[in-house]
Parts: sequence; structure tokens; C-alpha cells
Amino acid sequence: MGDSAKSEGTSKITKFWNGVKAEFKKITWPDKDALLKQSFAVVVISVVIGAIITILDFGLQYGVDFLTTFSF
Repeated sequence: MGDSAKSEGTSKITKFWNGVKAEFKKITWPDKDALLKQSFAVVVISVVIGAIITILDFGLQYGVDFLTTFSF
């Protein structure tokens, strides 16, 4: 009874890893040029979005400071 359960578990794990190997064979990896272009695009967009967020943060901080120090 205990041996059959153990062998079933082992076969499930083996089937799982065989499935993983089969799926990895289906992957089409990008070539070097495409990888460099896409990586460069990600870095540039990240820097641009970071700059936009920084500018918005300073602008909002200035606006909140102005409103909190504003006296009637």
C-alpha cells in the first residue's frame, strides 16, 4: 500500500518534469539583435517614466506646501 502510493507520486513528478522539458523545447528565444533592441527600449522607457514621476512628485510637493502655508 505504501509502496504503490510512493511510486504514483514519483511518476507524477516525472510526468511533470517531462512536461516542463517539452514546453521549454517549444520556446523561441530572441536573437541577439532583438534582445539588445528590446533591452535598450526597456531601459529608455524606464528612465523616461522615472523622470516624469520625479517631475510630478516635485510639482505636487510644491503645490501641497503652497496650500498648507497659505493663510487667509
